[in-house]
Amino acid sequence: MSSGVGVSPECLTTYQELKLGKKTKWIVYAMNKAFTEVVVEKTGETDLEDLIAQLPGSEPRWAVLDFGYESGEGKRNKICFISWSPDDSKIKQKMVYASSKDALRKSLVGVHAEIQATSYEELDPEVVHERVAKRI
Repeated sequence: MSSGVGVSPECLTTYQELKLGKKTKWIVYAMNKAFTEVVVEKTGETDLEDLIAQLPGSEPRWAVLDFGYESGEGKRNKICFISWSPDDSKIKQKMVYASSKDALRKSLVGVHAEIQATSYEELDPEVVHERVAKRI
């Protein structure tokens, strides 16, 4: 089901910067106040823990993370798409974000893994590493 929302050009520009390995390591996306367009809410140059701290405890968001980890082949980086929908979110918000996810997700070419999380524990670095490494 699609909600008919658009994706702002800034969403794609910021994502390309992340992919090119510039300073940006993560992006948090949100709906604008009118719920008509996906916009960039925040970006960061640090790690997963910092990203987690930016996710609201009672509102859905989407995020993209350039996740770095060690493997048997050395240091690797993979791009993860995160659907954040905490249990405490309002039902209407959850529905709008769920129905709008595809509009954003399909525009982000090159995502390696997709993670759906309803609690901060589901974004623990070890859990994310396990999900990313499974996709290799």
